[in-house]
Amino acid sequence: MDSPSSDARIVCDDNLVYMRSLPDGCCDLIYADPPFNANRTVGPTQRNNGSFDDRHGGVEGFLAFLEPRLTDMRRLLSSRGSLYVHLDWRTVHYVKVLLDRLFGENHFLNEIIWSYRTGGVAKRWFARKHDTILLYAKHVGTHTFNLLHHGAYRTLDLRMSSDGRPFKQTRNGRLYFHPDGPALPDVWDIPFLSTVSRERVGYPTQKPAALLERLVRASSNEGDLVADFFCGSGTTPAVAAKLGRRWLGCDINPDAVAVTLRRLEEVANPRP
Repeated sequence: MDSPSSDARIVCDDNLVYMRSLPDGCCDLIYADPPFNANRTVGPTQRNNGSFDDRHGGVEGFLAFLEPRLTDMRRLLSSRGSLYVHLDWRTVHYVKVLLDRLFGENHFLNEIIWSYRTGGVAKRWFARKHDTILLYAKHVGTHTFNLLHHGAYRTLDLRMSSDGRPFKQTRNGRLYFHPDGPALPDVWDIPFLSTVSRERVGYPTQKPAALLERLVRASSNEGDLVADFFCGSGTTPAVAAKLGRRWLGCDINPDAVAVTLRRLEEVANPRP
């Protein structure tokens, strides 16, 4: 299914088949949120209308599924391009080794920790309340990276200058800080979408827009092509469209594509 613009396309297909139809170096940013190898099938419920099979025959089967897809994602990245791969505790360590081999260890940039709080209490281990996002660059040094600022400074005795710049008085004079806050580190505390969140679109595994906004702002510029080949609920295309990026999306599940198209329609025609 194509949107009216050739730079904005949602496809219902096996992502490996679709990626192999695309030319080398066409994507400036790729976000990959594959199934987590949870060894279960997610089906439609009263809360969502999506379904997918997350059974891969163990870690070896999952890596066999993922490796050709990650290989093609690397091929599709431009010389400025970066790849974010979103995983959890089940497979992140195995996929890190795989990506080091595919990209080269020197092309690894960050292990981003998305920390969140959800329901449920673990009784035999610490509660697992984070995901991991691995960041790799196609070519370190030419990759796009926009430093983001977020939060408040913890520096004592911070003052504000007459022109609105925070500073601390030192023996050598004023030490100025960035007015937008400290540089964003690699641990992100972003709330998980609750079951009653207004942002919910009725698809399982939906990620919050705030999470994708950071990725898109950091690793692309306006007009760049952002791709998500496991697009699920459509958060990546929707965020990319809002931020003035071109975008591609693909999912093998027709329900995911339908949800994404409805979401993109709301972006294009927001309610008053």
